[in-house]
Amino acid sequence: MSSPKETPKFKSKIGGQALIEGVMMRGLYKTAMVCRLPNGELDLESWDIKNGRNTPWYRKVPFLRGIFNFAISLAEGYKCLSKSADKSVSGLEDEPQSRFEKWLDDKLGDKLMPVVSTVGVILGVGLAIVLFMLVPAGITKLIGMAVPLNRIVKTIIEGIVKILIFVLYMWLCSLMPDMRRTFEYHGAEHKTIACYEAGEELTVENVKDHTRFHPRCGTSFIFIILFLSIIVFSVLQLPWDNIFLRMACKLPLLPVIVGVGYEFIRLAGRYDNAFTRMFSAPGLWLQRITTKEPDPSQMECAIEALKAVIPNDTEEDRW
Repeated sequence: MSSPKETPKFKSKIGGQALIEGVMMRGLYKTAMVCRLPNGELDLESWDIKNGRNTPWYRKVPFLRGIFNFAISLAEGYKCLSKSADKSVSGLEDEPQSRFEKWLDDKLGDKLMPVVSTVGVILGVGLAIVLFMLVPAGITKLIGMAVPLNRIVKTIIEGIVKILIFVLYMWLCSLMPDMRRTFEYHGAEHKTIACYEAGEELTVENVKDHTRFHPRCGTSFIFIILFLSIIVFSVLQLPWDNIFLRMACKLPLLPVIVGVGYEFIRLAGRYDNAFTRMFSAPGLWLQRITTKEPDPSQMECAIEALKAVIPNDTEEDRW
């Protein structure tokens, strides 16, 4: 088997996200999502990006733009993920429901999906706070009680624990069949963008020969955030006596770290040199867990989604 192609002819601004049995692509002026329906057909949905041709000033200013763009990406990504979940069961309404499903349907009716989505968001945020704030701080505090440690060493240990938890969490997710398929769509998204950046025709045969690793991936962004948090919290004298107070002091600083991390990920997307390759390397390595080799049907989804958002003037889509 030949090695994947990795050298692009240009750097695209288009990004994407894996969905449940589908792929979302966000271009300069349009966003599109393509899902594989239960009957095997492809479902394309696209819409114009608000202010796509007249970007507000606060989304242009370095560091500040990262906070707003990250929040917008999260909201749009969650919206597309919810839609893809609905589409994945489209046409299956006639299948027999369990007693619990019937009870939920009777009690909530049309409000069922919004309620489930809201509960999912609350549980997700709660899990993230516990796993990436309380648990690392608690483990570090226990180590500090057994072995005398200064403030900087404690912060470094806390950061390393966060990274280990993140890697372990992603690896465990990859063992679940449904999540593995999502990671395969993630790989399809990256390979399709790589094919586009190489200037090749977007076909399954061409896409499959490209790399599934991309420096602008969300996995890389999360790793950069975790790494930057180690540096920032090592400099600041945050309290260790009370881990809940420590967490409360960290929360206001997260937007600042996100803003800085966003600028790093932009550099990685725009330039290819020793510096960008150095800080992109850990994130690219983690993508060996969060992306998997896709099958032809998954690449078809990514291709159709990307085609729908490529601007008429492709010169606009170059860094």
